[in-house]
Amino acid sequence: MDDVDLIPISSLQHYLYCPRQCALIHIEQQWAENRQTAEGRLLHQRADMPQSEKRRGVRTITAMPLLCERLGVTGKADVVEFLREGQGDEERAFPVEYKRGRPKSHRADEVQLCAQAMCLEAMLGQPVPSGALFYGKTRRRKDVQFDTTLRQLTHETILATRAMLASGQTPTARYESHRCDACSLIDICQPRLLGQPGVQAWLYQQLQEE
Repeated sequence: MDDVDLIPISSLQHYLYCPRQCALIHIEQQWAENRQTAEGRLLHQRADMPQSEKRRGVRTITAMPLLCERLGVTGKADVVEFLREGQGDEERAFPVEYKRGRPKSHRADEVQLCAQAMCLEAMLGQPVPSGALFYGKTRRRKDVQFDTTLRQLTHETILATRAMLASGQTPTARYESHRCDACSLIDICQPRLLGQPGVQAWLYQQLQEE
């Protein structure tokens, strides 16, 4: 698969949270920071520095590049722990993704982590059955099993995200307080204004007349 067909793993999380947010970031190259994104950036600082270390028999690699040509995704794992299995020298990869907040009701974070695992499977030629999400607010890990349901959701999300990015079209705005108020792009997105009935039609008419 050509590089132009590869999509970033991070876009999957953005897409499941909000397709419009995903398009603003990955199609229109828009970005803005708020308290939540700043806290997330600080949480990732150590994991964003490529390094390898071994403690208590666990080999840890941070900022590990990832690629799966079959799925057409690429990205970077915050942390990959290689755990020794049995009495031999074989190691099993265990991806860990860092998040600033708390565990969520939706599965966007889990899909992002599952995509990382599927890349590791393609790169290492071994199964990766589980990983973990570390949340900054709780300071705890949430174990994630990459079962058939999660893998299917991840594959469907990859297809949907790629289709939207390939279209080059940004979805229309729709204001939802639980999602929009915490988004750093709310001032760029303008969901309260653009989501009002008739506004999108008026904008479309203005563009057609130019």
